[in-house]
Amino acid sequence: METSILNRIDRTCAQYPDKVLFKDENSQITFAGFDAMTKAIGSFLAKLVPAGSPVAVMSGRHVLTPACFVGAVRAGCFYAPMDGDMPAARLNQILGVIKADYMLVDRAHLETARALDFDGELLVLEDIAETEADEELLRQRADTLCCTSPLYVIFTSGSTGVPKGVITSHLSLMCYIDAVGKVLSVDDSDVFGNQSPLDYIAAVRDIYLPLSFGASTYIIPKNEFAVPTTLFETLNREKITALCWSVAGVELPAKLGAFDVGKPEHLKKLCFSGSVMPCKYLKIWQEHLPDVLYVNQYGPTEATASCTYYVVSERVDDDTVLPIGKPYDNYRVMLLNDDNTATPEGETGEICVSGPVLALGYYGNPEQTAKSFMQNPLNQNYRELIYKTGDLGSFAPNGDLLFHGRKDRQIKHLGHRIELGEIEETAKKVAGVIDCCALYNKEKATLYLFYTGEATSKDIVLYFRKNMPAFMVPRKLVQLDALPALPNGKTDMQTLKNYFK
Repeated sequence: METSILNRIDRTCAQYPDKVLFKDENSQITFAGFDAMTKAIGSFLAKLVPAGSPVAVMSGRHVLTPACFVGAVRAGCFYAPMDGDMPAARLNQILGVIKADYMLVDRAHLETARALDFDGELLVLEDIAETEADEELLRQRADTLCCTSPLYVIFTSGSTGVPKGVITSHLSLMCYIDAVGKVLSVDDSDVFGNQSPLDYIAAVRDIYLPLSFGASTYIIPKNEFAVPTTLFETLNREKITALCWSVAGVELPAKLGAFDVGKPEHLKKLCFSGSVMPCKYLKIWQEHLPDVLYVNQYGPTEATASCTYYVVSERVDDDTVLPIGKPYDNYRVMLLNDDNTATPEGETGEICVSGPVLALGYYGNPEQTAKSFMQNPLNQNYRELIYKTGDLGSFAPNGDLLFHGRKDRQIKHLGHRIELGEIEETAKKVAGVIDCCALYNKEKATLYLFYTGEATSKDIVLYFRKNMPAFMVPRKLVQLDALPALPNGKTDMQTLKNYFK
C-alpha cells in the first residue's frame, strides 16, 4: 500500500522523465524537471518548517504552481492554496485560520502577499525552485508521512462568514484519483485541458491524474474561456483528449456558438460537475462529438471533489434531467431523513457520504467538524463517520442517485414548499433565457428570478403562468448582462441579494 502520494509521483516521474507533464501558454515542465523542482522546494522548506506544518501557497495559472504544492508535501508538510485575486479581507481570513509560518508566493503575487496581514515569512517561488536538493533530508521527511496525513487544505465558504478549511488526506486523494481514472480510462496518452483555478478542489484532477497515470495537462489561459472559438483552437493545437470542467465551462462554448465554427477534434472524454447540467447545452456537445465519453459527477469538497458519477450513454433532449449516478469505488452513499432515520425507498432524503474519501475535518474548527462529520446513525456497532452534504436526493429503481437540490434552497412560500432549483430549471426552458438564478426574500415573502438573455420579463411570466402553479411564478424579475460569479464558477448569490434592498 502506498503511504503517501509521493510514492506514485516518484514512480511516474521515473517512468516518464522526458515527457511534458504540465504546460502553460509560456512554458512547460517535464516529469524529470517537475521531480527536480519539487525536491528543491521541499529541501528548502524542510530546513525551515517542522514536518506536519501547513504551508500557504499563492501562485498563478502556470506550471510552477503544482510544483509548489508537491514541494510542500516533500517537506513533510501540507499546503493551503490561495487565490491572489480574492479580496484582501478574504485572504486575511484564510491566513487567520491556517496560521502558517511560511507562504510560498510567485513574483507576480509578491506585492499582493506583502499587503496582507501575514506575520510569517514570504518565500519567492522562483528564487528557490532551482536550489540544491537534499535527498537524505527528503527521505527523512517522507518517512514522517502516512496515508492519513493531511495533503492539502482547501477553503470553502462558511455559513458564519469565516471560510472553512477542508483537510484532505493522502489516502482520500489517492482513492478518488484511482476511482476517477478507472471511470475515465485515463492512460499516458491523455492530455488534460485545465479549466479550474489551481487553488480550487476540481483542479486536483488536472494535477494528480497526470502524476498518477503519466498523462499531461495544459493549463488553459483564463481569458480564453470568454472567447470559445479561441478556446477550441487551443484544445486542437494542444491535442487535448480529456476535460474535467465545471458545468459553466461546458455550457459557455455551446451558448456562444463555438460549434458553428469548429470543434475539439481530439477530445475523447468530458466529465463535468459543480452544478446541474442544462441538457440543452450538453445536447449540442453530443450532436457535434457523438463518440466522446460524457460523465456527470456530483460531490462536495468534504468527500474529495466528487463521490458519484453517471456515464451519459443516452442522447439527451433539452428537458433531460441527468442522474448523478452511482458511487465511485471506495465511496458509500446513503439517504437520511431529518430525524436521522433511513429514507424509505423511492423517497427524498439528505445525501450522506462515508468511506476513506472523507475529509479529516475542518482545519482548526473542531466544533464544525463534529457537527458535519458524525457517526452513522444507522450503525451503532462500530465507528463509521458520515458527512451530511445538505443536498437532497432519491434513488431510482435502477439504483441511480437523483439530485433534488439543496436543503437550504427549499423554501416555504404562501404555504407551499418550493425548490428554487425547480424555478431555475423552468426559467431555462423559456426561449431567450441563457442563465438564471432564483432567490427568495423571506422578509418580503418575494420570489426573485435573476436572468441573462434576450427574453423579456413578460415572456418569462407568461411561460410560468402556463406551466407552473401560481405560487411558483417569480414576482420580481431582474435582467442582467451576466450573473455574478465566484472564483469556482458558481453563481455569487450573496451579491445578487443586494437587489433585495
